[in-house]
Amino acid sequence: MKVFILGSGATGGVLAQLLHRRGHKVWCGDRDAKRGRAFLGLNISCVPANARKRLSLVRAARGCDLFVNTVPAAFNEAAVEAALSLGVRYLDMASHLEHDPFKAEQLRFHEPFKRLGRLALINAGAAPGLTNVLVALAADSLDEVTRTQIRLFENTESNEPISTWSAEVAFDEATSKPRVYRQGRFRLVRRFGEAEWFRFPPPIGEVRVVLVAQDEVATLPHFIRMTDLDVKAGGNDIDRLRRWYRQGKLWPSAGKSEQRFPPTVNPAQIAGLMRQRTLHDACFAVAVSVVGKAGSIWCEHKRSCVFTSLRQLRHKRLLTTPIAYAAAECAAAFIRHWPKRVAGVLPPEALPRTVRQRIVADLRRKGFEFHAQTRRFKGKQSAEAH
Repeated sequence: MKVFILGSGATGGVLAQLLHRRGHKVWCGDRDAKRGRAFLGLNISCVPANARKRLSLVRAARGCDLFVNTVPAAFNEAAVEAALSLGVRYLDMASHLEHDPFKAEQLRFHEPFKRLGRLALINAGAAPGLTNVLVALAADSLDEVTRTQIRLFENTESNEPISTWSAEVAFDEATSKPRVYRQGRFRLVRRFGEAEWFRFPPPIGEVRVVLVAQDEVATLPHFIRMTDLDVKAGGNDIDRLRRWYRQGKLWPSAGKSEQRFPPTVNPAQIAGLMRQRTLHDACFAVAVSVVGKAGSIWCEHKRSCVFTSLRQLRHKRLLTTPIAYAAAECAAAFIRHWPKRVAGVLPPEALPRTVRQRIVADLRRKGFEFHAQTRRFKGKQSAEAH
């Protein structure tokens, strides 16, 4: 398959290498094609591409079968329109939510892709992406879903602030109000609010988590009937952002601070920082809890995934970060198990159940640690109390 990847940074670079190793013809497009060399190596080409202009993207991607968008979601519209102009399949990893904070903007292109007979798979990374799949798999066995919780763990052990993935996306998420779905209605809530303790699988354990801006809320309630949904995150990366926010240093009008959000580290810089013992380790994990009723029985299904840590990646001689690697491997799994005879714009939770199951099985073989747990309750009040 011929794959064009828009963006040659931390995630796009790893994804390009993963697909190249599987025999796909891969090339990337970036506003700074020379910068791409630091992430892509010598075997994958990178051509100039202006993510703001559809015609530039059409020229860069011409001849591809699949258009993959890994740049910040602010450029989604031009990328989606370029894929439609080329008549090809499309995949991206996030939503921008500028016009409607509660519904992914890519969904408005559903009918054009359906008429074309092509699938546009949106928000198909790790979080969102795999998190959506885990929620859907947990909900499959329930007749009624009430409460859904998504919990993320982001932890970087370093002596100074380091952007282990897109600094632009990290800044955008840190300065955006979290979206929640409560009592069947969407709401915007206070950043880093509603702190609670959540137990992640070993070796992480109990972590203090707070509300964060994530894109799962912009698709899941539209495709899975539920009553409540929120997303919270914890770990020292989140603790640092929460501290900056309380100090008044995280406001959109202030612009991105290069000191707090330095450029994303490339593979050579990762190796250097670890040799200098500035960067020690990093870990990323996701977990979901879905409460509902199966028949007359109320229960909670918990599913989680602990991704490969920075030290484990270095041991495997992979110079990337856990978040970038997780997003790239998840996107590669979505591509490997691309469903046949499915058209339109869909998020991961809307994929056929068998496809979702194959994606999880594939990622488990890649070494990601999956955990599953089910608890039964005496009634609805007992279930919701937990």
